[in-house]
This record gives sequence, C-alpha cells and structure tokens, in this order.
Amino acid sequence: MSASVTAKDSQVLTQEITGARRPSNYFWAVIAMIGGVGFLLAGLSSYLQVNLLIVSDPTDLQFIPQGIALTFYGVAGSLVSLYLWLVILWDVGGGYNEFNKNTNKVKIFRWGYPGKNRRIELENNLKDIEAVKAEIKEGLNPKRALYLRVKGRKNIPLTRVGEPLSLSELENQGAELARFLGVPLEGI
Repeated sequence: MSASVTAKDSQVLTQEITGARRPSNYFWAVIAMIGGVGFLLAGLSSYLQVNLLIVSDPTDLQFIPQGIALTFYGVAGSLVSLYLWLVILWDVGGGYNEFNKNTNKVKIFRWGYPGKNRRIELENNLKDIEAVKAEIKEGLNPKRALYLRVKGRKNIPLTRVGEPLSLSELENQGAELARFLGVPLEGI
C-alpha cells in the first residue's frame, strides 16, 4: 500500500497501490537497456568489422565465438529491458482499495497484463469482511503484507508486491483499516 490514504467525509477510505512504476523498476530497466544495447552493438561490430560503439573498439574480436556470445547476451538483455519498460508502461499491479460505508461495498482494483483480464476488480459487501490479517515472515526473503479475510473467499491481498512494508507502517495501516471497518486485526 502506498502512503497515499484518503478518507472522504469519513465514510470512504481509499488506498492507492503503487504497481510497477517504482524507482527500482526504472533503475533496472535502464541498466538492462544500456547493457543489452551495448552487448548487441559490440557483437554486431565484431561481425561487420565496423565500430558501432563510442567507448571501445570491438572490431578486434573474432565473431566466432566472442561476437556470437556478445550478440546473444545483447539480444537477451534488450528483451529483458523491453519487458520491464512494457510492465512499467502498463503499470502492472497498480490500482486502489476502496472501502465505502455509503454503499456498503469494498472494491479492490488492480491493473494486469494486457488482454481479456487487464482490469482486475473484486467487489464485496462490508458485512462479509471478517478481519484484516497481517502476515509477517522474517528471514532472507521477508514478507510483510495485509490481507482482507472475507467470508467464503481466500484472503485478498491489500498491499503491493515486491517491497515489504516496515513493521510500524504495517501495524499503523492495519490498525487504521480494522478500526474503519470495525473488524479485528489478526496476526500482530
């Protein structure tokens, strides 16, 4: 969940969710693009015997085996970069959680990959919410997330994927949501 939480006239609570448009994704997309294009140009330079790079002169490399390896890694890096840029463009995982006491509805919305199921929308009644659940796992790959426990359904994740919340932020957001909905907070 993003820090952006708004409550309109204390009857509607909206939580904005940051998707793929995080600084870390931009960083890795740029790194993969620079590396992929660099390796590709170096491989092509060794094949064409024309220097396509400004930084160094790869025309001294033999195309077989060095040039082929550089070209392969260049294509792979460029494809990874393209994938990251498309995910950022589509904002996969971005959306919002809306808890509306006026309509007695909970709406969870996320953007997915393009296609038939691009818009992911879950809607439930407020009376079906049993609890707000906090899941905390420490270790090498820590997991700190909030879930909505709804009657007859699996737990619905409320927080973003990839960057775990701090413990204090998780507690504060979980307590605020549980208080707003009038349900217990589990797991803390």
